[in-house]
Amino acid sequence: MRGAFVGSTSGAVSIAAHALGGGAAPTESSVVLLMLGCAAVGAVIASVRVARHQLLVVAAALSLGQAIGHIALEMGAVHLHGPQLSPQMVAAHAAAVAVTAVLIRAGERGCISALSALSRRVPAPFTEVPVLVPVAVRVPADSPTPARWLLVGSGTGTRGPPRSE
Repeated sequence: MRGAFVGSTSGAVSIAAHALGGGAAPTESSVVLLMLGCAAVGAVIASVRVARHQLLVVAAALSLGQAIGHIALEMGAVHLHGPQLSPQMVAAHAAAVAVTAVLIRAGERGCISALSALSRRVPAPFTEVPVLVPVAVRVPADSPTPARWLLVGSGTGTRGPPRSE
C-alpha cells in the first residue's frame, strides 16, 4: 500500500506543486519520465521494511519522488529555468511532502486498525473441525512377502548385453 501511494502521489503532487510554483505545463515526454521515476520510487519504498521512524522514511521517499518529478518536468519543459528553484516552488514541494507523508502514514495506521478489528470479529474461514469419533485403522494380520528374486537380481551384475567371447 505504501509503495503505491508514494509512487502515485509523488507524480500527482509533483505536477501540482510544479504548477503552483510557476513551472511550465508538462509535455508528453516529461509525463512519461515522471511516471517511470515515480513508479521506481514506489517500488523501492514498497520493498523496504522499516520498524521505526516510518514517517521520516515516507517523507524521504516522497522527497526523492518530488526531486525526480521536478527533474523530469524540467527535462521536458520548453524553456528551462535551470537547476535553481524559485522559493515558491520549494515551498510548494515541501508542503506537498509534509502533508502527503502525514496522510499516507495515517492511512496505513487506519488500515492496520481496521484489519485487526475485523480479524477479531470474523472467524477464520478454514479452522480445523474437531473429530468426535475415533478413526478406525485396519492393520493387516500378515505381512506380504517380498519378491526376493527381484531384490537380489536388481543390484548385481552389469547393465547391457552379455559379453561375447
